Amino acid sequence: MRLMLVHADRFSFRVTDRTSVADVVGELAPDDSQASVEEVLVAFTAVEKPDEADADGVADLAVAEIRATAEKVGATRIMVYPYAHLSSDLSRPQTAADVIERMAGELRADKGLEVFRAPFGYYKSYEVACKGHPLSELSMTLTPTDASHADEPARGNPVAESKALAAERQLRSEWRIYQPDGSFVLADDFDLASHQGLSDLFAYEREGNRTAEDAPPHIKLMREQELVDYESASDTGNLRWYPKGLLMKRLLEQRVTEMVVDYGAMEVETPIMYDYAHPALSKYLHRFPARQYVVRSDEKEYFLRFAACFGQYMIQHDMVASHHDLPVRLYELTHFSFRREQGGEVAGLRRLRSFTMPDMHSLVQDMDMAKQEFIKQVRLCVEWLDDIGLDCVPAIRFVRSWLDEHPGFVEELMAVLGRPALVEVWDERFFYFVAKFEMNFIDTAKKAACLSTVQIDVENTERFDINYVAEDGSKRHPLLMHTSVSGSLDRNVYAMLENQAMRVARGEKAHWPVWLAPTQVRLLPVSDDHVEGAMRLADRIPFRVDVDDRDLKLGKKIREAEREWVPFILVVGAKELSGEDLTVRQRLGEQKQMTLESFLELLAEETAGKPKRALNTPRALSRRPIFVG
Repeated sequence: MRLMLVHADRFSFRVTDRTSVADVVGELAPDDSQASVEEVLVAFTAVEKPDEADADGVADLAVAEIRATAEKVGATRIMVYPYAHLSSDLSRPQTAADVIERMAGELRADKGLEVFRAPFGYYKSYEVACKGHPLSELSMTLTPTDASHADEPARGNPVAESKALAAERQLRSEWRIYQPDGSFVLADDFDLASHQGLSDLFAYEREGNRTAEDAPPHIKLMREQELVDYESASDTGNLRWYPKGLLMKRLLEQRVTEMVVDYGAMEVETPIMYDYAHPALSKYLHRFPARQYVVRSDEKEYFLRFAACFGQYMIQHDMVASHHDLPVRLYELTHFSFRREQGGEVAGLRRLRSFTMPDMHSLVQDMDMAKQEFIKQVRLCVEWLDDIGLDCVPAIRFVRSWLDEHPGFVEELMAVLGRPALVEVWDERFFYFVAKFEMNFIDTAKKAACLSTVQIDVENTERFDINYVAEDGSKRHPLLMHTSVSGSLDRNVYAMLENQAMRVARGEKAHWPVWLAPTQVRLLPVSDDHVEGAMRLADRIPFRVDVDDRDLKLGKKIREAEREWVPFILVVGAKELSGEDLTVRQRLGEQKQMTLESFLELLAEETAGKPKRALNTPRALSRRPIFVG
């Protein structure tokens, strides 16, 4: 089925003539030959030949999409409009008429909707006034699923949707606010006035709108800082990284990998595409809430991975491990993971279709070991966010029955966090996990972005036949931990930029953590006579240092360095080159006179324990190209 949804200020149609298939529905009553509706979501619908395999199923898929979109845009009126022009592979007329009728009937069963239906089999003129917001025009292809393969994802669909996504819309849960001492109150009863982050996160979760209505400020900053940019030659949500941005990204990759490997994970590498027809993988796709890219090779269909799960499952299936080996932790830095996010949700670095995801999966013997790993891995997440200077809001999700069986766990977890957390308690388990931890960054638009996650998976070792040898020699299925200490590294850059935008709005200076700054030190020669000496001085500073050798006034050079958020600026003249103290301008501090040795000690202290990389641009600014003009 092809479905095009248009949110309109008004929509009207008028029947002009019969088509050759009008006999399928018979003569029209006068009231059915025209209509005019205001504030309406119009569902232009074309039923296709493959839909005949499961007409009811594809109708149900369409109804779910229409309901979900109506909820997002706030529409309470629906117009189901047969529109054969969306496809050149149409179903039999009777099938199409039946699907249209079923869609209208199911939508009418929702008491919150007023449903209209244009007649099938007639020529019509129509007028539509589209609202023009990001979700006002959506198109999609829905593919039926054969009843004998109900657990498999729909194939041949570039935006295939898992059952988990559909289930997510039907979730019923209770929201709580837990305190560091383990006590809680219902979120609706909690005084959120003094907890802005929690208040914003709770509002965001209940609203469920992920669409970016306005361009987030980080988009302007990522271009101004020459870090990242859109790529018109690729699909939306696939970006280009400039030298400075890639340097930062590589430093983040190096840091998170060091943390996870030091923790005990073994690094692996796996393919980026997998066979849709693989029996275990196809079932798993419906248990993970993501949309996939689909590619063809030799008449077979493959999906591009959206995490490292698949490859690591395959490795874990084939490896031999005993109870002595557990926990076994595998880790991959997936430079390319893909999710076919909806167009209205893709904005800058916040939500991408291609991203870098550090991903760890740990096999644990039982629930006690799982809970121990969970606490340790949450500590890693907290450490990571401290490293990149972000204050995030914890969110935890539990299945109610699991939480009741492990009453002391949430208290232990809250003691580690030491701050209030939003907790969602599900009445039923829709997904593969029973407990999930997230650290959420709240941006300038009051939208939440998950940066870190830890999950306890109770399904997939059985689904993928992953075993370990128990003490009695028998094979048993372990439990599985899903962990991304950082989440998408692209999203981390977004969060840091949004955080700095908020600082600027408060009248504070934007800045990078020194270990991440593309240029850590900039030398500003007072005149051309001091450029060569500044270059020699730069050789004595074992950090990322560049030299502004351009023919500019000193004040202009200082402003340029400040615009790039360079942490330390050194003005270099005859006095400094003769060995006297350096004049150090600190971005987040006062100007100081320091010896070179003292300055190097300060830099070492600021970057202690963090990875180092060389400058990724020419040292002389006069030789540096401009990437964003």
